[in-house]
Amino acid sequence: MLLPLHEFDPDPIAVLDPSRWRGRVALPERGVACWFGDVVRARTAALRPAFEIPSEHGAHPIWIVEHGGEPLALCNLGVGAPLAAGNLDVMLALGCTKVIGCGGAGVIRPGIDVGHVIVPTGAVRDEGTSYHYAPADAAVAPHPDALAAIVAELDVHGVPHDLGLTWTTDGLFRETRARVARRREQGCVTVEMEASALFAVAAFRGAVYGQLLYAGDDVSAEQWDHRGWDKHIGVRERLLALACGAALRL
Repeated sequence: MLLPLHEFDPDPIAVLDPSRWRGRVALPERGVACWFGDVVRARTAALRPAFEIPSEHGAHPIWIVEHGGEPLALCNLGVGAPLAAGNLDVMLALGCTKVIGCGGAGVIRPGIDVGHVIVPTGAVRDEGTSYHYAPADAAVAPHPDALAAIVAELDVHGVPHDLGLTWTTDGLFRETRARVARRREQGCVTVEMEASALFAVAAFRGAVYGQLLYAGDDVSAEQWDHRGWDKHIGVRERLLALACGAALRL
C-alpha cells in the first residue's frame, strides 16, 4: 500500500495556498531566517514588523532590517519542519525569494566544539513536510548559489567551518543510539528539525535557500550533553551577521 507521504502531487496550487498572502506587503528579495529568538529580538527591538504571519499560537513577525546599507527581510520561522516550511512558503509568496537560514544543531560526529560552523550540503529526510514538496526518492540540498554565497562569506571572514550532510528529524526524543550511528555512517555531521523541509520548499517554489548551522548539543556519545550551547550569545550574533552577509551575495 502506498503511504500518503509517498503520494507526491506536483500541482503548485493547493486548497489553502500561500499565494493568498501575495501582495499584502512587498518584502525585499533577499532575507534571513534566524532561529535564535534572543538575537532576533535584540536586532529588531526598535522596529515594527513589516508583516506578521498569523498562527494560533501567536504571529511570526517579519521585519525589514538593514545590513551593509541594504534591506533584508528577517524572520524566525519557528522550530520544526511543518511550521518553518509553512512560514518560509509565505515569505517566498511575499517576494523574499533568496533566503539564508542560520540556527543551531546537535552534533552526531565526535570532536566538534560548541560554536563551530557547519554548512549543510544536503539533508537526510527524516521528517514529513518535505514529502509534500518533493518526491520520496528525491535528494534535497541547498541551492548552489546559496551554498557558494555562504562559503564565500565564511572564507572572507576567516571563519573555520565544515561542510556535510545534516539529519532532519521530527522526533527530537527519538534520536536513538542506533539511529545516530546510522546517520553518522551516511555522512551526517549534525541533526536538526528544519533543513530538509526548507530545501524542498525552496526548490519546489524555484527560490534560493541555504543554511548555516553552529554546533550545539552533543548527541554523538552514549549520554546527551547540552554543553550550554544556547548561552553563546556572541556566536549566535556572529552567525546572524554572517547569514546577512551571505544573503547580500545572492
